[in-house]
Amino acid sequence: MIAPSASPARDSVTSAPILRAKSRWVPAPWTELPGFDEDTLHEAWNAWLKSCERPGPVFAPLCSEVRGLSIADDKEQRAWLMARLQPYRVESLTGNPEGLLTAYFEPELDGARTASADFSVPLYQVPLGLAQRQPWYTRKEIDTLPHVQSQLKGREIAYLADPVDALVLQIQGSGRVRITQGDGSQRLVRLAYAGTNAQPYKSVGRWLIEQDAVRDASWPSIKAWVAKNPGRVNDLLWSNPRTTFFREEPLGELDAMWGPKGAQGVALTPGRSIAVDPGSIPYGTPVWMASSGAAAQLNKLVLAQDTGSAITGAVRADYFAGWGAPAQALAGRLTQSLRLWVLWPK
Repeated sequence: MIAPSASPARDSVTSAPILRAKSRWVPAPWTELPGFDEDTLHEAWNAWLKSCERPGPVFAPLCSEVRGLSIADDKEQRAWLMARLQPYRVESLTGNPEGLLTAYFEPELDGARTASADFSVPLYQVPLGLAQRQPWYTRKEIDTLPHVQSQLKGREIAYLADPVDALVLQIQGSGRVRITQGDGSQRLVRLAYAGTNAQPYKSVGRWLIEQDAVRDASWPSIKAWVAKNPGRVNDLLWSNPRTTFFREEPLGELDAMWGPKGAQGVALTPGRSIAVDPGSIPYGTPVWMASSGAAAQLNKLVLAQDTGSAITGAVRADYFAGWGAPAQALAGRLTQSLRLWVLWPK
């Protein structure tokens, strides 16, 4: 077992501030981190071990110690954190430590390999020639123009039953699909992010709110509106011109224990991975997250392992909730205040 060389004072601060492209980091005492003594750190260690599969130059020297502490108890892991790392409060360049936390998830859906009356909504591989036309065609053009559809013919991976489910899958960036094959057998696969049409992302929830059609932009509210307005589904879908293309990955028993790969290139850990703006926090950085609101109380150690087009700014994070209905429910309602502390080597 690797033991820290000394027990640092919890309220000691010996470092200078660090300036990043989109944030500034202000050294803080460990006592400033809400709930630091209560977190079950061994859960976060699983995510840290994943980061050590592709560590950056700052954290690579610590990975042998991180691996050695993988079977340690929370007390030993907490002492090591305090001995090896220094907390820095993340602030905007103007000094604001408050930000926004949202969440994302991996949908679980049923699909089919071939089109039918029940499964008619296609999910596509990256079209040939995508790189030669940027941005590529809008969602509406993909759905309505014959010459665009001809470019996608043969690029279908699977078909879903519900176009709103397809939209959710595209917005989340990946998902688990139980596909019925041509011979009637079923296969569980992951459809992983492979690219987009490079069109701007527009929130369908915001589009509905601007029309006074719904009071909140949660997926249950959106689906309820769709059920009442089946003739306007395309209007809803086409309000977001961006679409996502996928690649199919096998989902074996071990793969199913983890989420999709994030921008760091490692598999995400439910409840312990976050997406960040890399201009504020580098990938692979351990981060103390403090957020409270009606949806959840989240004071915990997480790893910065992903990003997203909407995740911009100094104190901004998207929390990977996992997969399935509970994760979807949390992601649908989690929009609340956030504070972050990066834990940086001394």
